[in-house]
Amino acid sequence: MFIVKDFDLKLTFESGQPLAFYGEYRLEKNGKGLSYVTDRGVIRLHCEKTKSSTNIDYNYIGKYTAKSAENDIRARLGLSQDMRKVYAAIDTDQFMHEAITSLRGLRMTKSDPWEATLCYLTSQANNMKRIRGTIRKFVDVFGDDYKGKGACAKLFPSPASIAKATIPELTACGTGFRAKYIKGVAASFAGGFDSDALYGMDYATAKLELTKHRGIGDKVADCVLLFGYGKMQAFPTDVWIKRVVEHVYFGSRKTSAREIHSFAENKWGPYAGYAQQYLFWHGRSKTIGKPSS
Repeated sequence: MFIVKDFDLKLTFESGQPLAFYGEYRLEKNGKGLSYVTDRGVIRLHCEKTKSSTNIDYNYIGKYTAKSAENDIRARLGLSQDMRKVYAAIDTDQFMHEAITSLRGLRMTKSDPWEATLCYLTSQANNMKRIRGTIRKFVDVFGDDYKGKGACAKLFPSPASIAKATIPELTACGTGFRAKYIKGVAASFAGGFDSDALYGMDYATAKLELTKHRGIGDKVADCVLLFGYGKMQAFPTDVWIKRVVEHVYFGSRKTSAREIHSFAENKWGPYAGYAQQYLFWHGRSKTIGKPSS
């Protein structure tokens, strides 16, 4: 068991972040437990909140040790992030203060870069229910069987398995027009593209490398860098966050994505990505940006 402060499992898990968009993850109905499978084994964890912290108990099977399992949990759920520094950096105004108060415990998760890339390619012009359905089909159809003991499960599909699929096979999973882009990017990841090299690049250079792929634009690249590489200065800007930022900080003036990126970088610096998540969900809760009927 280990103890962390400022962590809400259910809030984090259901906040629309990848965690493979639920592909190989299962949240218990009470929101206190989570299980997932990797090529190293299976991890199950249970959270109990106290007044000041969250106790995390866990068990594992496969190639994990107690320490490596804890490290895996911490990495995936963002539990090694210093939330005192995060909140100090993004608590810049009344709206953000309200967001932090309302959403305290929401963490930024970390997925494998390829998993984040496939998830966000699938997410373009899509809704969350369909995205999760498509990712689930990808896992069922193209994922390898988990070969360890103690679970019957499928692993997240590799770039090579997606690259080998035909366009009709991908379309059958619900990809629609995205199939050709997904297949092309998968072929790149399976081939000569060194995705791990992006870890060592600065944010701007890594973003440039990602956007060389057809189908990866500004918003998808920012999502991949934020949730796949942990580059917290990324500020993904979709129509919802654009409306929230315009409403709160620009007097509802129409503002370009470039200007919003610059604003976020100057206001929240290395934690702009964290600010984005809190802005997004607090704005949604207040129906900011929702078109009037």
